[in-house]
Amino acid sequence: MAEEEAATEEWYKLSLDLHRFYGGKIEVLPKVPVRGLRDLSVWYSPGVAAVSKTISGNPELSFELTSRWNTIAVVSDGTRVLGLGKVGPEAAYPVMEGKALLFKYLGGVDAVPLVHRNSDPDDFLRLLEAVEPSFGGINLEDIEKPKCFYILDEARRRLSIPVWHDDQQGTATAVLAGLMNASKLVGKRLTEMRIVIFGVGAANTALYRLLKAFGVRPRNMVAIDRQGVLNPEMPGIDRLMISDPYMYQIAVETNGGDLPPNSPIERAFEGADALVAASAPGPGVIKPEWVSRMAKDPIVFALANPVPEIWPSDAKKAGARIVATGRSDFPNQVNNSLVFPAVFRGVLDVRARTITDTMAIAAAMELARFAEESGGIREDRILPTMEEWELYPRVASAIAVRAVEEGVARRTTTYREELERAREIIGSVRQKFQSIWSQGLIPKPPVDYSG
Repeated sequence: MAEEEAATEEWYKLSLDLHRFYGGKIEVLPKVPVRGLRDLSVWYSPGVAAVSKTISGNPELSFELTSRWNTIAVVSDGTRVLGLGKVGPEAAYPVMEGKALLFKYLGGVDAVPLVHRNSDPDDFLRLLEAVEPSFGGINLEDIEKPKCFYILDEARRRLSIPVWHDDQQGTATAVLAGLMNASKLVGKRLTEMRIVIFGVGAANTALYRLLKAFGVRPRNMVAIDRQGVLNPEMPGIDRLMISDPYMYQIAVETNGGDLPPNSPIERAFEGADALVAASAPGPGVIKPEWVSRMAKDPIVFALANPVPEIWPSDAKKAGARIVATGRSDFPNQVNNSLVFPAVFRGVLDVRARTITDTMAIAAAMELARFAEESGGIREDRILPTMEEWELYPRVASAIAVRAVEEGVARRTTTYREELERAREIIGSVRQKFQSIWSQGLIPKPPVDYSG
């Protein structure tokens, strides 16, 4: 554990030093020729007036005549950042900037960080409505609960462009894909497994919703929050109905996994096939003795960042067969970065109006399938890594086709057509980056941390 903690501190220092060196992670560059005044007359005045007049007559043409077709906003109020909590919009900006980098490099999507102080949920929604004409989609990020659920549901209803809350849907989709493959390795059917949901925040609330849509019975799940095991008989359940109706729904539908009311937390682990923890940073949040109470060949996902609820080594010693975290320096990283660039690539390409839960399940199934087909799944590889860039066109194709099937797309496509399109867009971005890097237009880091 001391070694793992030391590695974490080393990453902290390196990241801070490099952010200061580069002054952030992204910039805006033109994609059209700018050789002199004649070019500027085309791209700006007087030529641009014709483009504006055309769009004025049909606003939908903004998707063809501007960069809106490939541009999203990454929006946060900084009320629930990573494992840091309520740090404010300024402190949230480097995270949004990082998401923008991943969107471009992994999905070929142009993303604009947009942090703000409209922490009231209705003010937040009015901001989204106000900026909608600038973007082809909205990625919500790092918003405290329960308002994050309300904002997502309302934004999906009010806006005519896809809205995605990555802390909910992105993480839940990646977890679902990981559980699909982990369950295969241990020889169990996911829909029949008993699952402990530890921490009922954004990610696990969305996971519960996806698992239910996938076919897992609510009473095969037991949810645990700070108050203990959620069930309809717990103290304060009536207040919960008002303060957090989403958690209330989980408490009622799961019925505490049919455990007796007021059961201790460790009781919830008895006979459980899988644990998905997305709660407070550890270590020590999940106790090894709880893991030892689980069924044969248990699956443990400890996803808190920057430090998992239990170190993988401790979970393994306690009997876990498959362990996953949210970190890239451990095997089996379950990271929403495997999902969101591809999701937006797909929905932008078909100009989807929304992203449904069944579209997220389609993305999870394709992600799990890719892991199997690209190198096989093992106990230390239930999901691919972000370096396997072919996964992004694959997942983009799956979600685009599903959007067409569900009637929420403005453009039609086939899996093969979208695969070729996504490969071309993402491949072009990677080529541009490599060219810029090889020509020395990006300064080399002051320290070599590549290996």
